[in-house]
Parts: sequence; structure tokens; C-alpha cells
Amino acid sequence: MTSLLNALNSGKTSLLTNQKSIEIVGNNIANVNTEGYSRQRAELMQIPAVNFGDFFIGQGVAVSDVSRDYSLFISRQLQSKSIEFGVETGKSGSLTEMERIFNVSEDNLASQINDFFDAWQELTTNPSGQVERDVVMQRGQLLGEAFSSITDQLDTVAQNMNTEIISEVETLNEKIAEVARLNDRINLVEISGQTANSARDQRDLIIKDLSETLGVQTYTDNRGMLNVQLPGGMPLVQGGIAATISTVPTGTDVNLQLQIAGSTLDIPLENLGGKFKGMFEMRDVFMADLRNDLNTLAVDLTDAVNLEHSGGYGSDGLQRNFFLDMATLGPTDVPSRNVRVILTDASQVAAAGNIEAAPGDNEAALRIAQLEVTHRVGTTNDTFDNFFSQMVATVGIEASRNDLALSGAKDATIQLQNLRDGYSGVSLEEEMIDLIQYQRGFESSAKFLSTVDEMMNALLQLKG
Repeated sequence: MTSLLNALNSGKTSLLTNQKSIEIVGNNIANVNTEGYSRQRAELMQIPAVNFGDFFIGQGVAVSDVSRDYSLFISRQLQSKSIEFGVETGKSGSLTEMERIFNVSEDNLASQINDFFDAWQELTTNPSGQVERDVVMQRGQLLGEAFSSITDQLDTVAQNMNTEIISEVETLNEKIAEVARLNDRINLVEISGQTANSARDQRDLIIKDLSETLGVQTYTDNRGMLNVQLPGGMPLVQGGIAATISTVPTGTDVNLQLQIAGSTLDIPLENLGGKFKGMFEMRDVFMADLRNDLNTLAVDLTDAVNLEHSGGYGSDGLQRNFFLDMATLGPTDVPSRNVRVILTDASQVAAAGNIEAAPGDNEAALRIAQLEVTHRVGTTNDTFDNFFSQMVATVGIEASRNDLALSGAKDATIQLQNLRDGYSGVSLEEEMIDLIQYQRGFESSAKFLSTVDEMMNALLQLKG
């Protein structure tokens, strides 16, 4: 009778174990399309045998744990490539806009510079002509508008980036706080000996997003909690404690600060990774260099023209600057936005180099017209046209590099994601095989229990 009871217990454990295994397979099938889900498996353990007479009798089977298919190596590789992809993504949008601003069409700043000096060349053929003088002033005004237009468009790109940064910070804080909450939940579940598979999947998915956006780094502490930090080491999550990122206005831009444990820290560029690093590099480094070059061109061109123009004479016999003197600008004034013709009348255009020969003399107009090919900008060996063309080339080269890098990072990320899905994802074919296996096991266990029950009834009837 005792052996039948042991057999009955073995059949019961087998029935329950196969039932639990079927439930796990069903959960896998249900989550086949769930992003970030890792396939779960029932870990089966033989219940220790007991000594019965001269034999050790087995006590059946139990589910010791529910594990998940997870590769730390693949996860780390995917996190690393997500950071690279994020950096190039952060640069992509603004580079597309800058390619439009610094275009190679016939209607760009270089063409306005050419038209301006062409107008002076036309004036040399008829220095006293009213129409030619009007055209010179008009071309000067259009040149100033071209400088200002580029500056305004760069400001718009920067403002759009600032707006995007502000809008994403709130979402980032929610994800950072969620990692801390998941740390607590995982610790609470696993301290009792269970495995928090679902919470770990959710945490991994959030870390992937944070890697792409902020370039975060992670490590596990001695309590098994996942700590998260920025590339420079500034902490975002320490166990169950989450930091908060905020935006602070700095002039017309916004920068980031970190609040944690009552302290407020500025987040410099070198402490950023991912998409935010790409955006801040474009705004604070790449675009800043373009602005400096544009200001250099504006100052150099206006100074060179003013130098020659102030040495000549207008029809009224006076000497004066053609453009606004950049030296009179305040510290917050932008030179490229202040390229302005200060003449109020065409008679003030200084074509003559000799006051006695004015207005028929063209000596000053010739010197100004020749600046287009003879003058060199700053310490470079570039003419005005070539200097701007170098700026256009810089944008074009960076945009091409970004396209290649973005495409490469995207392909690598997709390949690693496919590798992760192949290792950890749900395969319906495999699940169907497991389902059949556990179903057969369940049916066999039920048949075994039915047989033992019949034997016990027969035995009881014999005793009766």
C-alpha cells in the first residue's frame, strides 16, 4: 500500500509539473510579438529519492525554477551599438537642415558675394552712372540679407534641437525612475528565491532605450541591483534611487543638470552619449564652428570693402564706410546679422580714387571689385568665395560621413537585435514541439494516476 501511495505522489508531481510547463509554453506563445520578451523555460528537478527497504524510491519531479534565455554578451554588444546608433541619429536631423542652408545651388551666399563684386565691376565701366550706383547699393543690401538669412536659419535649427531636448527629458526621467522601481521589484522577488523574469525583460528594454538616448553604462552591485550611470560616471540609478535630469536655459540654448541626493550637477558634453551627445556636439561644436566662420567672413568682407571705400570719394566728394563698422558692435551682437549698407544715397558710393576726378574716376571701384580675387580671408589662403565654399564642403562631408555611419550603425544594431531574438526570442516551432512533449507527459501522468487508482481500489476490495 505504501508503494502505491508513493507511486500516486510521483504521478501527481508529474501531472503538476507538466501542467506548469504547458503554462510556461503558453506564456511564451502569448508573448511571441512582445518587444524585449525573453523565452522562459521550466527547469525540472528530480525530487530526492527516499530509502524504502533495500531500494531508493524516486519521489517524482518538480519545477525548480523558471529561467529565461538571456545572453549577457549579446546584451552588452547591443547596448554598445545602440549608443553608436543614437549618436549618429542625434546628428542626422540637424545635418539635413544644414545641408539645405549651406547648399551648392546658384542661389546661395557665394552667388550673392559674386553678384556684389560684379556690381562694382559694372560700376568701373560707368563710375558716374546712377543705375550702376543703385545696383551696387542694392547688391550690398542683398548680401547683408543673405548673411542674416543663414544666421537666422542656424538659430532655427538650434531652437528646434533645444525644443527636442526639452521634450525628451521628461520621458527620460520616467524611464530612469522606472529602472529604480524595477530594481526594487526584482530584489523583492528574487530575495525569496524566485526569478523576476518579466521585470528583468522590462529593465533590459528600458536600458536599451537609455543607451540609445544618453549612452548610459551599467553594472551590477553586490546586491544584484543594476546601477546606471552616464559615460563620464555621473550616477543616474543607484539601487532603488533615481536621479532627475532637468533643462536649464543658457542664453538662447538649454543645457542639462542632474539632481541626485540633494545635489545639483551640471552635465557637460563629455558626460553624454547616444542621441543627446550627437545633438549637443552638433549644436555646441559643429554649428558653433560654422557660426564663427560665418562671422569671420562677415567681418573680413565688410572690413576689406570699408577700407577701400573709405579711401575713395563719393559724388558728393566725401569719404565714408560702405558697410556698418563691425568694431562698433556690442559684445552680444552677431556680426553675420549686422552686414548692413549704411549709405543713404547712391551719390555716396565711392567709385573715385581722386576727388578732383570725381565722379568720373573709377579707381576706388576698381580696387573694391578686385577684392573678390585678391583678398584672402583671415589667415587662410581663401578668397571670399572659396572660404564659403569650404564651409559648404565641411557640411557636405560631415553629412556624407553621418549617412554612412548611421547606415552602418543601424545595420549592426539590426543584426545584433536579430541575434538577440534568435537566442532569447520565442520560436513558435520550438514551442509547438515543447507543447506536444508536455501534453504527452500530462496525458501519460493522468493515465499513470488512473492505473494506480485502479490498483488501489482492487487492493482495498481484496482487503474487504
